[in-house]
Amino acid sequence: MDRRTFIKGTGIVALAGTAFDAQSGRAQGMAPNSSGTGAPKLKAPANACDCHHHIYDTRFPFGSSTFTVPSSSLADYLLLQRRLGTTRSVIVTPAPYPATFADNLVTLNAIKKLSGKAVGVAIISPDTTDAELKALHDQGIRGIRFSIAAAPLSGSNTRSKAADMIEPLSKRVNSLGWHVQINMSADQIVAAGDLWNRLPTPLVFDHMGHMPQPMGVEHPAFNILRNLVDKGRTWVKLSVTFDSSKVGPPTYDDVNKVGRALVQAAPERVVWGSNWPHPNETNKPDDAMLFDLLAAWAPNEATRHRILVENPEKLYGFPNSH
Repeated sequence: MDRRTFIKGTGIVALAGTAFDAQSGRAQGMAPNSSGTGAPKLKAPANACDCHHHIYDTRFPFGSSTFTVPSSSLADYLLLQRRLGTTRSVIVTPAPYPATFADNLVTLNAIKKLSGKAVGVAIISPDTTDAELKALHDQGIRGIRFSIAAAPLSGSNTRSKAADMIEPLSKRVNSLGWHVQINMSADQIVAAGDLWNRLPTPLVFDHMGHMPQPMGVEHPAFNILRNLVDKGRTWVKLSVTFDSSKVGPPTYDDVNKVGRALVQAAPERVVWGSNWPHPNETNKPDDAMLFDLLAAWAPNEATRHRILVENPEKLYGFPNSH
């Protein structure tokens, strides 16, 4: 079989030096749910960590059949990891999975396959037993997440009731050394302002606190995050979501102001996350471009190393590599 016949038979064609799969229309080896094909301009340091991504594996069904997301398996994510140059990751159980031990299996399965290169953040409920919490810890879980950014803090909405579980569940996981991860809108962060100082665990706020634009750092929630960070028990994830920038790509000028302000205020209390597979975004962003935003937030290479390597080691317990 000559080369032309082989290429035609396998459905792979060469175009401008890049291999493409004729059936999917995607670059060969390109991660789904991410636009662009190029590598970031920034070179990721050894042991760089993506501190926020999800796995959606059809072998582990969602709690609601109405929620759909394109395939986002571990194999898919590893393609993105190869493109970005990161080697460690924090896998966050997505909100569509109910809050039971079994519904964290999608995350536990991925952690196991990554063999020490990943830890996880789980979703639990008051019904989760102490034995189940211990089992989650033994399998690499290091925190619990409350994802209620789209819900009010009071009322009959099922998600809103999760806010009432934050304090009691934080007390239950504190002895395990876990943190509590919060995915709330900026307005919700303000509304729950009295809660944050009562929690015994460290706090991690997703997606820069969802600071709305154009207010950005002028929103009252930013000062709340700053005050919590200054007390030494709170971390913020530097990740861009569909609702955090009105300017959008390629510059993200508005969200860059929030990122820079957080890094300048406390470079030792921020971590970076891709938020792949960007479940709430119809038009998937270019993940290499999102990674390169670190250059705008942290122009200094030593600071970027702290954000990508040293801070995740401290927060998530990865082996010290420096």
